[in-house]
This record gives sequence, C-alpha cells and structure tokens, in this order.
Amino acid sequence: LTLVDKWIISRLQHAEAEVTRGFESYRFDRSATAIYEFVWNEYCDWYLELCKPVLNSDDTPADIKAGTRRTLVRVLETAMRLAHPVMPFITEEIWHKVAPLAGKEAGTIMLEAFPVAQTEKINPEAEAGIKWVQEFILSIRKIRGEMDIAPGKPLEVYLANASEADKGAVETHLNLLKFVGRVGRVTVLDDESKAPESAVALIGDLKVLIPLAGLIDKDAELARLGKEIEKAKANIQRTQGKLSNANFTDKAPPAVVDKEREKLLSGEKLIENLNAQLLKIQAL
Repeated sequence: LTLVDKWIISRLQHAEAEVTRGFESYRFDRSATAIYEFVWNEYCDWYLELCKPVLNSDDTPADIKAGTRRTLVRVLETAMRLAHPVMPFITEEIWHKVAPLAGKEAGTIMLEAFPVAQTEKINPEAEAGIKWVQEFILSIRKIRGEMDIAPGKPLEVYLANASEADKGAVETHLNLLKFVGRVGRVTVLDDESKAPESAVALIGDLKVLIPLAGLIDKDAELARLGKEIEKAKANIQRTQGKLSNANFTDKAPPAVVDKEREKLLSGEKLIENLNAQLLKIQAL
C-alpha cells in the first residue's frame, strides 16, 4: 500500500468510530455528518485525486497499482455499509455494483456486517504526511485563486524557512505535489531575500512563494485590483454609515449591530490585503 492508501484506511477508522458513537448516543446528526465528511471531503475530494499519480503512471509497479485499486474498492464498499442506515436505497444500489469487486457475495447489503473501527489500522504517520500535502496544495490553490492564475498552469515554487521535516516531505511527496497541485520545480531557499517578487502562503513556519513575473497580465491585474479596492471602500462606507446612525445602533438587535461591526473589520482587512497585493504587482 502507498502512504495515500494507508491514510484513507486510517481516516476510515476514525469515521467508523465517530458514526458508531453517534448511533450509540442517538445523535444521528453526528453520524450523518461523519459519513458526509469522510465520503465527500476525504474519499472523493482527496483520495481519488491523490490516487491518480499511481494509477496513471506507467512506471508504477503492478503490485502498487493493485493495492490502490483494491483500497479504492474496499473503502467505497465499506462506506456504503457505513451509510446504509441513513441512506438505505442509494447505498444498496451502489453496493451491488461494488460488492463483486470487493469480494462480497451476500445478496443484499442488509445481510453484511456493519463496519467496526480497527484501531490497529490507524496510522498517525500517514495522516501527518498527507495533512502536510493537503496544506501545501491548498496554499498553492489559494494563490492561484487570488492571482487569477489558470488551474492547469505548472507553477515554480520557492520555499523559505523550511525545516528538515519540510525538506524531507517535499522530496517524499514531490510526485503528488506536481500531479495534484500542478507544481513545477521546487527550490528550497537558504536566504529568503534571494527570492523574486512572489505571492506568499504560510504552512506553519514554512513560507511557500510563487514568483509572479510572467504569470499574469500586469496592467489587467492592476486594473482588476483597483476595481476590487473601490468596491471594498464603497462597502465600508455603507457599513460606516449604518454604524454612525444612532437610529440603527440603538434600535437594531445587538446581534445585527455586531454583524455590521464584523463586516466593517473584515472589509478593512480586505482592503489591507488588496493594497499589499497591488504593491506586489506594481513591483514586477
């Protein structure tokens, strides 16, 4: 099994335990939430993507591919049994498609055992490793979104303030970072001042830097940021107008007034971030 396979199996044990706790305490909402979080956010959103480098590479050994295929099927089959009490019909239908691949021969999911967590399959090392990969990829995606960079464009990455653990993680997981995060070359800097003008994201103490030169249309980005700043300023003025109106602050429910104050603070923070971004683009 790959580290990714061990990770999803480990996360499945946590989900099974949480679902069981929910049923035993009659908190069916917690059980349903645990099922949703596992199937949607971990199995579908992450595991399916992190499997692709293994399954799509001609260099992957046959036994590794077989292990990943088996894990894909067996975890899905288990998830259907886990969800069956709260989603009986759709899980039965999907289970009949998956069961033969998972070696299950019962005529109905209702005759299968309900999943029970196996603590010996919980793997803290795999969970810590994949959590680092997730945070790294999410930091890259955040910069792409903020800078309006095409999702499929490979990005050169510089790392500053990298610990020995970070350096080891990059080396270990580089294939995942390249395939799923669309990362190009990764360079670890001894001196952050040597980095070109970059967008920055933080993973704990680690700084992830994406050089901006050549990635964006400078004039178009400056124009876009200018419009965003003006829009944010207009929103702040409207909020300040409300809060300076005694009729509003005295008569509106406290929760509504507090919400407007929070809106003002978030608006000011947005302008601060947009101005910082504007300065970075101007420096290119």
